[in-house]
Amino acid sequence: MSDQVISIIALVLIFALATFSAVHLGVLAIVAAFIVGSTVANESSDDIFSGFPGDLFVVLVGVTLLFGIAKSNGTVDWLVNAAVKAVRGRIALIPWVMFLVTAVLTAVGAVTPAAVGIVAPIGLGFAVAYGISPVLMGLFIANGASAGGFSPIGVFGSITNNVVERNDLPGSPATLFTASFLFNVGLCVIIFLLFGGRRLLGRIATSGGKDADDEATAPESLRLDLPRALTLLGLLSLVAGALFFDLDVGLMALTISVVLTLVAPTSAKGAVDKCAWSTVLLVCGIVTYVSQMERLGTIDWLGERVASIDAPLLGALLICLIGAVVSAFASTTGMLGALIPLAVPFLLTGQVGAVGLITALAISASIVDASPFSTSGALVTANTPPDQRDLVFRRLMAWGLGIAVVGPLVTWCLFVVPGSL
Repeated sequence: MSDQVISIIALVLIFALATFSAVHLGVLAIVAAFIVGSTVANESSDDIFSGFPGDLFVVLVGVTLLFGIAKSNGTVDWLVNAAVKAVRGRIALIPWVMFLVTAVLTAVGAVTPAAVGIVAPIGLGFAVAYGISPVLMGLFIANGASAGGFSPIGVFGSITNNVVERNDLPGSPATLFTASFLFNVGLCVIIFLLFGGRRLLGRIATSGGKDADDEATAPESLRLDLPRALTLLGLLSLVAGALFFDLDVGLMALTISVVLTLVAPTSAKGAVDKCAWSTVLLVCGIVTYVSQMERLGTIDWLGERVASIDAPLLGALLICLIGAVVSAFASTTGMLGALIPLAVPFLLTGQVGAVGLITALAISASIVDASPFSTSGALVTANTPPDQRDLVFRRLMAWGLGIAVVGPLVTWCLFVVPGSL
């Protein structure tokens, strides 16, 4: 039995054990990486640890620490109230505002973790304050990042268009961006209907963090004191650093957190306890194991099996499926750069439209980012209130796995089968 097959079997066992036992999934993944690496791949401890996502660890800890401080000193509550006033209290519009804000950030060049890391804590603050499903809010934010990411100056768009150009394939940046944006908008309409959006229609929020139908809660006045003003300045610095100076969002968040703690230690008390350590362990453990699968050539092995299929349309569908499933557990950015070249043999035959397949593949690989094992979903889960975190994790996992199957089928039918692109 090949190393690649063994690594796939081990991945299935990880999820099975986590489902039917009390063992933490992240711990299982790290143990699996150790066992497979030591017995099958002949890897040293350094090899195994090389797959640990230190950058993702810093992003998750840094962002949740910073917004733990913002929550403790009342900045999140102040932002919630200010934004509700801006939409004149229409609660049903709040998820759409978060969608558009995240889309704009990624469209102008912010990397997805930076955009979601900035917006998710604020959006989930809205969800808590106004009775919006955190699953609905989290999916809107994650899909907003995907919707804007394929703009010609967005990270996803730049990577995809550059890979297309390097392989001398026909491309259409405008078609890619428009199709991705509209697909994510349509997906959010479905999400809105599935996860309680209809009950938000007609509800008007008061300044106190509840809707007007909640007569038991009196409006609460929040003033912008010095700790909150400094926290807002820190958040703006985080946005500016990520957008204009390409600074690492995790390192920036930790730096701002340290400064805020030194300046206003009382308001930052207990913020470290608000870091989502369980989620950090879970995500980093899974990514460590998936990185080992990449080192073993499992991902490339799957791609080669697909490339050997004689039926171009079926091969195109399988590439989209592989892109979606792998991206749900790993880097979408990496998948875009790796899978488009795998599609070249199909595209050179002329039996599959290049623009159509690339568009389908790009959308399939990005709409699964709400999976809790991907950065966007992990940030959403980490910023969910602890009493709802397990529920949100399970819902996002079910959504991510479901959309990893349904998404490629739909995009394949829309963009590949007609053959017009």
